[in-house]
Amino acid sequence: VSRRLEEFDVEEKPSSVLEEKYSNLTIIHSAVKSLRTHTHCVETADGRVFGYEKLCICSGARPKLLTQENPHVLGIRDTDSAQEFQKRLSKAKRIVVVGNGGIALELVYEVRRCEVIWAVKDKAIGNTFFDAGAAQFLIPSLEGDKEQAAAPCKRQRFTTEEPAPDAAQTFTADEYSRGQNPGPVESGSALGPDWHRGIELQGAEQASRRVSVEYQCEVEHIFTSEEFLDSSKQTPKPDSGSWPVYVQLTNGETFGCDFVVSATGVVPNTEPFLHGNNFLLADDGGLQVDDHMMTSEPDVYAAGDVCSACWEHSPLWQQMRLWTQARQMGWYAGRCMAADILSEPIDLDFCFELFSHVTKFFNYKVVLLGKFNAQGLGSNHELLVRCTKGQEYVKVVLSGGRMVGAVLIGETDLEETFENLILNQMDLTAYGEELLNPDIDIEDYFD
Repeated sequence: VSRRLEEFDVEEKPSSVLEEKYSNLTIIHSAVKSLRTHTHCVETADGRVFGYEKLCICSGARPKLLTQENPHVLGIRDTDSAQEFQKRLSKAKRIVVVGNGGIALELVYEVRRCEVIWAVKDKAIGNTFFDAGAAQFLIPSLEGDKEQAAAPCKRQRFTTEEPAPDAAQTFTADEYSRGQNPGPVESGSALGPDWHRGIELQGAEQASRRVSVEYQCEVEHIFTSEEFLDSSKQTPKPDSGSWPVYVQLTNGETFGCDFVVSATGVVPNTEPFLHGNNFLLADDGGLQVDDHMMTSEPDVYAAGDVCSACWEHSPLWQQMRLWTQARQMGWYAGRCMAADILSEPIDLDFCFELFSHVTKFFNYKVVLLGKFNAQGLGSNHELLVRCTKGQEYVKVVLSGGRMVGAVLIGETDLEETFENLILNQMDLTAYGEELLNPDIDIEDYFD
């Protein structure tokens, strides 16, 4: 998309494809049972032990489920759990979605023929990615009919119901939450971009779309149908018929529904690496890594959602647990491991100079650059905003007259220009609000 922004497709394939391509690669289908850093070896769940010279932990993160016990609460993390969600949705008339991150945003927009109650703890939707102004720009998209975006889907599952004889058994998130998975962690990678393209997200209602947003609230209690009937104190909104599960929110509202989708973020998947080792953990629970992606244990590196970047960050970069960053970290960690073995110096990769992310929400292209939400700037910043209803939303964050962040929603064609202005740190004081004047070809001006 630009020098620092990349869009990419994610395609699931059998692991044999990689093994055939790279003769030095072996893929082991098993969970890790234990890591012994002092003897440099890893034991897998099937009893095998592997020694290593260098180790990189890329075990990602797992969903923070509202509750592990309730079979009516579903987390969406990998292709298996997305498939389970599709199956349940086909029979559902109403669901409650809890959370305000990327998965919740995509899911609420994509679901058809099912009433959606969306509980968010913030004052606006999409708080992780944009401000209240951008949220207002996007809200009308929930009210109209969804535009059909034709795109080929490459996300066929290879974790099928009938695994090959030598393949590891897989479990849905629902089975995992009920304790049926014997392994220590949930199987499957994070869904990544466009995960919903290959599955039909339709419920059992006739109406095309009904989304109600409940702001500034969290889940207080989840009742089964029996518990709810036994509790005379509860006063739900008038519902026709009874529901399998009821959700009481902190704003006093109670809703019955067919099932609850827990999309309340993730926690770094550090189990079972901690037992018997001395890893330093960050406040968010991730493995601390330095500017060479190295953990506190010798010869052990980490990349992606499982780690927390604990070096001194560039003023224009911050860690967010996203596919783009996991991919960049993994690529850089591989180079750091190779450089260490070859005793070669290596500089921090340039991708950590500027935060950049491109995605799609509500069928709009969304580009985030630098301190796009004025993160860590306090009151020492100003915002310039341009909005054309139904077309584009452009926000620029300036600090000391220099651009430090931007949010671009829609086909603005400004990402490359703004990326350069942020990296160059050019003083833009003289331009003032003209910077976003739609009658000026700013791209051509700064070329």
